[in-house]
Amino acid sequence: SNVEFSYLDSKEKILKGINLKVKKGETIALVGNSGGGKSTIVNLIPRFFDVTNGSLEIDGIDVRDYNVKSLRKKIGIVPQETFLFSGTLKSNIKYGKNDATDEEIIEAAKQANAHEFIMHLEHGYQTVLSGDGSSLSQGQCQLLAIARAAVANPPVLILDEATSSIDTRTESIVQSGMDKLMEGRTVFVIAHRLSTIKNSDAIMVLDQGRIIERGDHDKLIKEKGTYYQLYTGGLELD
Repeated sequence: SNVEFSYLDSKEKILKGINLKVKKGETIALVGNSGGGKSTIVNLIPRFFDVTNGSLEIDGIDVRDYNVKSLRKKIGIVPQETFLFSGTLKSNIKYGKNDATDEEIIEAAKQANAHEFIMHLEHGYQTVLSGDGSSLSQGQCQLLAIARAAVANPPVLILDEATSSIDTRTESIVQSGMDKLMEGRTVFVIAHRLSTIKNSDAIMVLDQGRIIERGDHDKLIKEKGTYYQLYTGGLELD
């Protein structure tokens, strides 16, 4: 509600009067060129930053009144760049839920479309990864990130350009895994490829910290504004 945000060392407003209401189970897509404020909005939800003015509430409670640890347990994030650490593939998935059972880990991997490639590895879930996961493809790393989010079973999910670094052939496998993960959750999506967010309940077009258009895909296409230009290729996303 009326959210504004500025970094501590800057007077420049990154977000300017953002108003957005999301119902449980809805998928909200945030689109627009770099610097529009998309990532800042999703970083406010798990309190990586706090709003400068206005309020951000979940279930009617200001996020600043939540315990940070308990708040973040309710939010799963699939980032553009997946963080993997030295250890087994199993332990990298289990990072999403430290007390996950083997059955939960395997089920999460199946949900993420990761189980098949894992079982083709010589040591399966016991495969040891190097620190940056360089032995895996970018797509396989993203499938592990989806499995990591799935095993945590969070009610809220943030997908931050999760397929932008993947070739289009691999993207369909990753997108299928994300579609299954999104079912029944409240989801915020930042998308580079607009074809991936056509079915969102609502699309917010941001420009210089403001929401300049909002609506579903069909509505925004009919309006022939900024989203229409982005979708039809008249404008390029940064």
